Amino acid sequence: MERLETQLGYTFHDRTLLENALTHSSYANENHSPGGSNERLEFLGDSVLGMVTAAFLYRTHPDLPEGDLTRTRAALVCEESLVEVAEALDLGRYLRLGRGEDSGGGRNRVSIRADAVEAVIAAVYLDGGLEEARKIIQRFILDREAEKSASRDHKTALQELVQRESGQVLAYQLVDQSGPDHAKVFTVEVCLNGKSLGRGTGHSKKEAEQMAAKAAVAKLTQKKA
Repeated sequence: MERLETQLGYTFHDRTLLENALTHSSYANENHSPGGSNERLEFLGDSVLGMVTAAFLYRTHPDLPEGDLTRTRAALVCEESLVEVAEALDLGRYLRLGRGEDSGGGRNRVSIRADAVEAVIAAVYLDGGLEEARKIIQRFILDREAEKSASRDHKTALQELVQRESGQVLAYQLVDQSGPDHAKVFTVEVCLNGKSLGRGTGHSKKEAEQMAAKAAVAKLTQKKA
C-alpha cells in the first residue's frame, strides 16, 4: 500500500478505504470481506471523475458548446483512458481478486482495472476531500491528455476538425521551394474545398504540410470562437 500511495502522491489517513477500492467482488465473495467489494466506491468515483472533468473543461474551454463539452468529457473518462491510469500506477499488481478471477487473468482485465481506478478516486475523495481527488484526476488524466494533445499531429487534428461536416475535401499543394539542395525551404498551402486555409514552410514537404495544417486549425478555431 505504501508503494501505491507513493505512486498516487497521496497518503491515506484511513488505509482501509484504499484496500476496499482494490477489492474485487470475486475476492469479497470468497473471503466474506466485511468491507465488501469496490463496487460502491466505483459508483461514487465515476461521479467525482465526471464532475471534476466537467468543471475543468468548462473553465478551460469557455467557447466550446455543450455538445463538444459532452463528447470531450466522455473521451477523457472512457474505459481506455482509465486503463492508461491503471497502467501508470501498475494497479493490477495491487488488486485483491478471488482465486478463479486471478488465475483467469483478472489482473489484466480492462473492465476490472478501469473500475478500480474509479474506486481509488472515490477512496481519495472520502479520505481527503474533493481537492485531493481533483489533484489525482488532474495529474493522471487531465494533464496526460493535455500532453497528448500538444504533441498531436496537426494534419490529423485538421482532418478531424473538418470531418465534423460531410463532403469536406482537404488538399495540400506545394507552392514554392527555395534555397540550395542541402538547405531547401518548402512552402505548402492547404485548401478546403478549393479555398486556401493556410500556408506553412519547412525544410521538408512533410514539415511544411504540418505547419500549414497548424495555421489552418488556428484559423478555423478563431472563426468558431
